[in-house]
Amino acid sequence: MSRTSAARTAPTDGARPEAAPEPAHRPTPESATGAAARTVLRVCPLCEATCGLTLTIEGTRVTKARGDRDDVFSQGFICPKGASFGELDSDPDRLRTPLVRERGELREASWQEAFDLVAARMRPLLEEHGPNAVGVVLGNPNVHTMAGGLYPPVLLSTLRTRNIFSASTLDQMPKHVSSGLLFGSAIAIPVPDLDRTDHLLMLGANPLESNGSLCTAPDFPGKLKALRRRGGTLTVVDPRRTRTAQLADRHVPIRPGTDALLLAALAHVLFEEGLTDLGELAAHVEGVDELQDAMEEFTPEAVAAACDMDADEIRTIARELAAAETAAVYGRIGSSTVEHGTLASWLVDVLNILTGNLDRPGGALFPFAATDRAPRPAGPGKGFGLGRWSSRVSGHPEAKGELPMAALAEEIETPGDGQIRALIAIAANPVLSAPDGDRLDRALSGLDFMISVDPYLNETSRHADVVLPPPPPSRSAHFDFAFNALAVHNQARFNPAAVPLDAGLMDECEIHARLILAVSGMHGADPSAVDDMVIQGSLAKAVADPHSPVHGQKVEELTAELGGRNGAERRLDMMLRLGPYDLTLDKLLENPHGVDLGPLQSRVPQVLRTRSGRIELLPGPIADDLPRLRAALGERPAGLVLVGRRHLRSNNSWLHNVPSLNGGSNRCTLHVHPEDAARLGLADGALVSITADGGRVEAPVEITDAVRTGVVSLPHGWGHDRPGTRMSVASARPGVNVNQLLDGSRLDPLSGTAVLNGFPVELTPAP
Repeated sequence: MSRTSAARTAPTDGARPEAAPEPAHRPTPESATGAAARTVLRVCPLCEATCGLTLTIEGTRVTKARGDRDDVFSQGFICPKGASFGELDSDPDRLRTPLVRERGELREASWQEAFDLVAARMRPLLEEHGPNAVGVVLGNPNVHTMAGGLYPPVLLSTLRTRNIFSASTLDQMPKHVSSGLLFGSAIAIPVPDLDRTDHLLMLGANPLESNGSLCTAPDFPGKLKALRRRGGTLTVVDPRRTRTAQLADRHVPIRPGTDALLLAALAHVLFEEGLTDLGELAAHVEGVDELQDAMEEFTPEAVAAACDMDADEIRTIARELAAAETAAVYGRIGSSTVEHGTLASWLVDVLNILTGNLDRPGGALFPFAATDRAPRPAGPGKGFGLGRWSSRVSGHPEAKGELPMAALAEEIETPGDGQIRALIAIAANPVLSAPDGDRLDRALSGLDFMISVDPYLNETSRHADVVLPPPPPSRSAHFDFAFNALAVHNQARFNPAAVPLDAGLMDECEIHARLILAVSGMHGADPSAVDDMVIQGSLAKAVADPHSPVHGQKVEELTAELGGRNGAERRLDMMLRLGPYDLTLDKLLENPHGVDLGPLQSRVPQVLRTRSGRIELLPGPIADDLPRLRAALGERPAGLVLVGRRHLRSNNSWLHNVPSLNGGSNRCTLHVHPEDAARLGLADGALVSITADGGRVEAPVEITDAVRTGVVSLPHGWGHDRPGTRMSVASARPGVNVNQLLDGSRLDPLSGTAVLNGFPVELTPAP
């Protein structure tokens, strides 16, 4: 059934489950008129740095945000995003009530109507076509909220669909895959010990703009400056002279997409010159000799032309890395979203291992979050499975249980068994973030049914039949699950909601719980049933686990001990109690600035989950992909290649509707080197036509020598010019969607990650 017909209307059979899904525990908001100002602590949810904020609240409105000087982690640091918290929180374009589609148009509806429609449409579709008829898309903001960390895994286990897509295959999936293959766990990601290292080699990262990524570090700029002050060395490899590169001792303007070749050459030099020293890691590593053989062809002289670097400089970088008392290699999105993204991510850790800097202070260490499992004996694990199933249309292998976001459109469009007929998008805007948004735009309009959990009617959610809007962030409790597991210092912080829920709003955790009930056939049950189910299942496993701190105890007694005002807080309390630090929710509440859990510590071999129980230095899938990297030794781009760029005042596509963040340097312009501009006849400020595999866009030229010759740069997250959205600030300065230049055919084969950097483009002056 097409959504252009009866699929867009409300159920007409008169059968409504017995339910009253209006917001539970909805306090009456205090008046904003004449109320005295008060201050409340809140961790910022707007990027990975997780800085502590002190909010000034007048009535129910956040009127100011400043850094919390007593925060155990951020110690007062704040960036423009954090300072805009109140502006984002009170954005008049945020949806305050659910929307449902009726006769082709979205209208405001009650929560009762919205969840009734979800239950009435999803269950018959699942029963008729099976679980794979439903796709789930998880966007980046999910990892910034407590609800996003707790409930999507339950939804996925309930649906049992294999059609799972997330922002990971547009960003960090190569790191998950390489970590899975090296260490046996896709979430065992070492981070640079920024506070103690003497030497940092950074590739494809610009933390002075991004605030860090896969490395949670408030005041990343301050930490880099401190490294320099204590006599340390910072080397930045980036085709752009970014703010981070300007801070470096050495800036290497590498040709985009060749990071893996450079890293392989550095490994070659370490072997060739006898500079490897695994130290205490040696007893826990296998495959060193095989790796040396695999790196034989990647000499500095062989890779120099492809990287557009001098061979002697490559040798110097390798020698300095080996000679440093402590050192860390760190790579991010610029080395991840390229054709050899997984190999580059793997080689980052290979270099840390070969120099003995993995798992030691000052090197790269594995964080130990408060909600991680308590310590257990080291030993062989289940290992990491890759390609356990494949996508239906193009046969892309799964990675970490996900399929490439670039394959979503074809999985919706192509008829047959397993075709995606319904979609649940949670905090996701793939029309802008995935390749070929125009095609995905058309595909979404052909779904039988779509649900979007999103506070905005944006380029993706405008296609939904039901839009479920979470409340503003001040109305939600906060705890970081994902980012604490990537933090450069172990700590834990919890914030209750700063402002009571307004009438008509529903708590974000309750929205997720009711969505799970509606699609599972339990529509009408109390939302606490979801949390109770998870608690009972988790405790049952814990008491049966001989390595658990509650082994042998009674589930009923443990359940009775849990604190918290709702199911989500009880789940958090349970996770803290089962974790490694003897923490409880009450202890976090007693310490509103956070609990310092100490610096990162060595965790090998305990953290390893490979089948051998050792670090497997040259896993089979990696070895099988190396011939593709060897072939790249002879490749040279025929013309210009494009890279993205970060803005300090932005985070992907979801902050462009905040006036104070949509301006200044945060502009959608194409950076072009003066020599390239002169050769092509491009004028500063004039429009240029950009053409690539997937299409053509036009953007203003910004001539700058901050980008190297042969490379142009266009930021991502823009393209807010589609009809039917309700984002007035973003649509007034829409920019263009850089991902429309791609057709989705360029992927890193091991991880399924879209190649968003280093792809060829053609430029011509726009008429």
